[in-house]
Amino acid sequence: MKNSVKLKGRLKSYLQSSLYLGFLLIAVDVLIYFIDYRAGLVLTCFIIFYLAIILSLMFYNKPIIINELVSFATQYGQIQRRLLRDLDLPHALLDENGKIIWTNIAFERAVDKEKGYRKSITSLFPSITKDRLPGKTGETEIELDVDYGECNYIAKLKKISLKEMAQNSDIIDAKGYDGYLIAMYLFDETALKIALQEVDDQSLAVGLVYLDNYEEALESVEEVRRSLLIALIDRKVNKYIAAVDGICKKMEKDKYLVIMRKKAASYLQEKRFDLLEDVKTVNIGNEMALTLSIGLGLNGLTYAQNYEFARNAIDLALGRGGDQAVIKMPENVMYYGGKSQQVEKSTRVKARVKAHALKEIISIKDEVYVMGHRMGDTDSFGAAVGIYRVAKTLGKQAHIVLNDITTSMQPMVEMFLHNDNYEEDMIINNTQALEMIGGNAVLVVVDVNKPSITECPELLKRCHSIVVFDHHRQGSEIIENATLSYIEAYASSTCEMVSEILQYTSDTLRIRAEEADCMYAGIIIDTNNFMTKTGVRTFEAAAFLRRNGADVTRVRKLFRDDAAEYKAKADAVSQAEIYRQFYAISICRGEHVQSPTIIGAQAANELLNIKGIKASFILTAYNGAIFVSARSIDEVNVQLVMERMGGGGHLNVAGCQLQGSIEEGIAILKRTLDTMIEEGDLD
Repeated sequence: MKNSVKLKGRLKSYLQSSLYLGFLLIAVDVLIYFIDYRAGLVLTCFIIFYLAIILSLMFYNKPIIINELVSFATQYGQIQRRLLRDLDLPHALLDENGKIIWTNIAFERAVDKEKGYRKSITSLFPSITKDRLPGKTGETEIELDVDYGECNYIAKLKKISLKEMAQNSDIIDAKGYDGYLIAMYLFDETALKIALQEVDDQSLAVGLVYLDNYEEALESVEEVRRSLLIALIDRKVNKYIAAVDGICKKMEKDKYLVIMRKKAASYLQEKRFDLLEDVKTVNIGNEMALTLSIGLGLNGLTYAQNYEFARNAIDLALGRGGDQAVIKMPENVMYYGGKSQQVEKSTRVKARVKAHALKEIISIKDEVYVMGHRMGDTDSFGAAVGIYRVAKTLGKQAHIVLNDITTSMQPMVEMFLHNDNYEEDMIINNTQALEMIGGNAVLVVVDVNKPSITECPELLKRCHSIVVFDHHRQGSEIIENATLSYIEAYASSTCEMVSEILQYTSDTLRIRAEEADCMYAGIIIDTNNFMTKTGVRTFEAAAFLRRNGADVTRVRKLFRDDAAEYKAKADAVSQAEIYRQFYAISICRGEHVQSPTIIGAQAANELLNIKGIKASFILTAYNGAIFVSARSIDEVNVQLVMERMGGGGHLNVAGCQLQGSIEEGIAILKRTLDTMIEEGDLD
């Protein structure tokens, strides 16, 4: 780097002022010559003497002045350097690539390094990489949160141009300076963050604890022991909350209000809410183990909002089948437990109440629209047909919204197309529905409670009155502001629920054979021929449909596979990989079948017949996405697995959709299984 030190600015003007005065005297001397020749000659002699003295002094004193200035600057720089070295604020200079070229004492103390440490700043703070430095990102100044040891800092890095420094100097005119340095300052935020964390830990967490099967558990024990069972449960719940310095107040016979610190809630999360399993160990002769659900609300802006979060969380826990803990926060929802099957309710009082409410809603509306989920299946279509019959019995116009008709649904849909007993507009598509729907219409959503996967999400925005019937466990995404919501995770199918609704709608209601066949078929498919999730009420619903004309033989004929579908299913079963001893994973290659996802689901059911298999997963490539069908019998909750992958469903029947290739989908599935096994979510 070539440097030439010259005077400039005010100092240069001041030293040259005598010379400028000499030039002024010359001008005056010229004017005097016109007035008096002899006076001008005298002044000329003086000017020559004056300029000689001034020029000699300038050339003689310039090096001395520069030397004095440099000496002063050096001493001044030493003072500045000393002050920077002793400054309590950690400070360092870096080159363009982040290499440390100078540090002060406070910086050396902060990073526990000796004077002369000249390695890259990344070696001290891994988050400060070369591509994040000022100048590399296009910014001149940045701030980063960094940690060193147990200390937390805010690092401020500023780009300092060497050329600008030289140009801003009033003394030195330096040409050829180029490049830049980076000034780095560390601001210790450790104490502040500890204080903020302490405040956050002490913030209020509100919880609700509900006993899922209180009445059923009491009925399974002798009457003289019931008070003891209640006392033992109360003791376990109160002791569990008291152990984390919380407050537990019993509101009703099977409901508790819990108040605790957020830090205590975090501790319970780490323990994965072991009360869920501990309460099941209470046994004083009761045939049925008692289970409970926990809902916690955190990070709300107010105490009231935390309580509202807790209420939403407990509703989610109960809607998903109970025996689990749900934590709701403004940004997300977390689930724990949920490994056991929900107990079927023996009473049908709730079904009667919901049927009466549905009747009241439909009675004041002009028309009824019914829709299920995208790529509808037998259960969604059968339930839609049942709601259609309710609407027609009440004398209302009704339409079923259906777009893609899968091969499994084709035989059932054809029973209603070109049938003189049904209107031509009984089954319509999305476009027709959006054009036809009026302001006084009710939309009934069946077999789905997730708005994004409904047959026509736009209808949810257009319709002000919405009714939801579903048997899937609820997730964090739900249909908001439903006028009536009937979601029962213990039900085998939505067709079972609608069959019960039909029995309480009207005494004059008569179901036609086609409609009974559709609903009976929905129950058959979702229970895998009455082998999965089948309870007393399932058989009662099937018996009701049988009395109303459902024919077992006709239904069986509806589901016979053609040769290509049968071969595709057999191929998926034969190619199955047994992963980690208990999980069957396979691919359904249905290039020559119309609905490969249906075949994949059937193959997943078939794989459960292999001895030792706890869960089966079939991946199918269809319409640019990867569809995953997950099935289990009773040992694994496949809904939790699918939720980790962005889907959902039931404890025994679940699914999800992925993007990418089949191989990538299998890799994601295996990683998810590995993670859940390590965390203890899959026993």
